[in-house]
Amino acid sequence: MGKSNGSNCEYCVNYSYDEDYECYTCEVNLDEDEMAHFIMGDFRQCPYFQMGDEYKIVRKQM
Repeated sequence: MGKSNGSNCEYCVNYSYDEDYECYTCEVNLDEDEMAHFIMGDFRQCPYFQMGDEYKIVRKQM
């Protein structure tokens, strides 16, 4: 997983909808401190952020 600083979980490829819990969750195994920041909404410099690009595959096919 490539690491770069990001600030908005909604655009991260690791932020996905969990049908069991019926909410969005981070798929990265965060440690206790990181999870506390994530839950409080204070996770501005996430080292695991990857921009979710839905059209990346389509561009390769063109």
